[in-house]
Order: sequence, then structure tokens, then C-alpha cells
Amino acid sequence: MSRTGQRGFTLLELLIVVTIVALASAVVTMALPDPASTRLEREASRLAAILEAARVQARAGGLLAGWAPGPARRDGAADADFHLEGLGPDHGLPEHWAERDLSDQLQIQLPPGQRLLVLGPEPVIPAQRLVLRLDDRSVVLGTDGLAPFAVVPESADAQR
Repeated sequence: MSRTGQRGFTLLELLIVVTIVALASAVVTMALPDPASTRLEREASRLAAILEAARVQARAGGLLAGWAPGPARRDGAADADFHLEGLGPDHGLPEHWAERDLSDQLQIQLPPGQRLLVLGPEPVIPAQRLVLRLDDRSVVLGTDGLAPFAVVPESADAQR
């Protein structure tokens, strides 16, 4: 019997397959989320929830309350990443980032001249913004004073 029926792949066919595999892997790599961006967005969403919970407590109790970065200047909170003022020591809200290693990496920027975010006691508070930065990424949290604190989309932030 002769083996004239044997046939392999040509060099051109192999190059086409390698090119398709390279393009597919490039698309998948670009579609993967950036871990720093994901961590930052998760912390921003969590902080927005904490701010809203504190805002509800301040309104319900008629308390002048605020949120500030860094530990409080009172005893017992020296290890906090941020603190809530005016709600009392038993407010039950977290004062740490969810990922503890972020406390040294995360940068917080309040508007110039502002040392804290006002949360109450009034139902309508001043419009406020807060920028969280991690590496080369940033997320803006804000409220118009009536709506809850939320992550501000980049397009809305660019218009300000």
C-alpha cells in the first residue's frame, strides 16, 4: 500500500491558527478587569453605604454629624481608617476599609478647605464630593444634598 493520501498542515494554515489564538488571547486579556479599579469601586460603594447609614442616624437623632478621613482625635479609635463625628461611640458603623491593606494605599481628597463631609441633622445637606485614589485610578463619591451619596459617573464629574 502506498501512503500518497497523507497530508499535513501547510505553513500558511498553521500561521492562521496561531494568529487567531493570539488575537483571542489579546481580547480576553483586555476584557479582564483591573484589580486596583475593582478594589477601588468596591470600597467606594461600601463607603457610600456607610455615609448613607450615618446620614439616616443623624437625621433620626437630630444630631450634627460628619465623616472625616483618618482616626478620630478621641481615645479608643486610634486604629480607624476614617471616623464619624457626632453620632457617639456606639453608632455601630464600620470605621475601617473592607480590605485592611488599603489604609496605607488609599488617598482621600475632600474639597479645599473642607475637613469633613456634613451628614446631618437636616434632611437636605450641602452638595458634597469626595475623591478616592488608588494607584493611578480615582473614583468620585458625591451627593447633590438631597440624593444619597453615590459613585459619580466620570461623564457627570467631567461636566463640573
